[in-house]
Amino acid sequence: MGSREVREEHLAGYAEVLLGVCATGRRLTRAELDSRRAQGEQAAEAGLPLRGLIRDHLSVAQEVLPTVSSGAAGCLLAAVGQAVDAFAEGYERSQHHSVRQEEAARREFIDDLLYGRSDLGRLAERAERFGLRLSQAHAVAVAAGPEPYGDGYPVARGIESAVLARFAGRQILLTTKDGRLICVAPGDQPDVLAYFAKQAYAATDGGRVAIGRSHSGAGGVVHSYEEALNALDLAERMGLGGPVLHAADLLVYPVLTRDRQAMADLVESVLGPLRKGRGGPQAFIDTLTAYFDSGCVATEAARRLSLSVRALTYRLERIHNLTGADPADSVNRYTLQTAVIGARLLGWPGSEA
Repeated sequence: MGSREVREEHLAGYAEVLLGVCATGRRLTRAELDSRRAQGEQAAEAGLPLRGLIRDHLSVAQEVLPTVSSGAAGCLLAAVGQAVDAFAEGYERSQHHSVRQEEAARREFIDDLLYGRSDLGRLAERAERFGLRLSQAHAVAVAAGPEPYGDGYPVARGIESAVLARFAGRQILLTTKDGRLICVAPGDQPDVLAYFAKQAYAATDGGRVAIGRSHSGAGGVVHSYEEALNALDLAERMGLGGPVLHAADLLVYPVLTRDRQAMADLVESVLGPLRKGRGGPQAFIDTLTAYFDSGCVATEAARRLSLSVRALTYRLERIHNLTGADPADSVNRYTLQTAVIGARLLGWPGSEA
């Protein structure tokens, strides 16, 4: 810094202003201050460091000092303070504007990336600016916590800092969307998403992370993101346990509901008779869920339901009597279990399928 070219471009007229102030004892005019601010904005846009530019201002003042009267030194010092302050204000204003523009561009890119609303070729070009190569396969992890995530929130910043510090130089994108924290990473680097999930769970005390499968191309990010969202929704409806969900482990559920009407018919046909039981079908569905989830071990199912084994056995017999399907029979068991899964997926009987 301090070169003649920089001095001429960003300090133009500055020495003359100082001399004028020292000759009259006045303060800088509004026009002179506006000129300094404009020069500061231009310097920021050119990418020049502010510290060097301030040194240049002080150097010019030192050059001017010997040419003014001894009584004008105070005026010179005050003028330098005004000029530097105005210059720094313009410089910072330009930087803040650039940051806002960058944030807006990043948010627009993320929206287009996650929803596939942009031309894929153009999207791939923009992605490189944010550290992604969409020609490769990517996978997406989505974290949902007890409280919504937001850009700049301490929890989100902490998780992002931990991931980026651990995997410096990797092609990773972290952002927030609809109150969730999202991590996009190369599909062949599952350790990144696993670490992200660990950090998100630890930071939220009860949060949950879903990881989509790896898919290739610009549209692969959208696909993986949707899988992760669906996994979170599925876990909520099905009451699935565990802090980390993998979409690859849950593929059976979308298959079961692909023909929604057929599943609804199965649920109504198999479980509909449970409405005749005392208290309605929900207690029986909960019983079957616990029984199947425990591997059809009555003692474990009873423990999960806080029932005696005798009470559990009675419920299973009652289910057999009402539906005609015996949970202990291998053939009947598959039909009942599929119907129970369908009921939970469809929200039956709380909202009729």
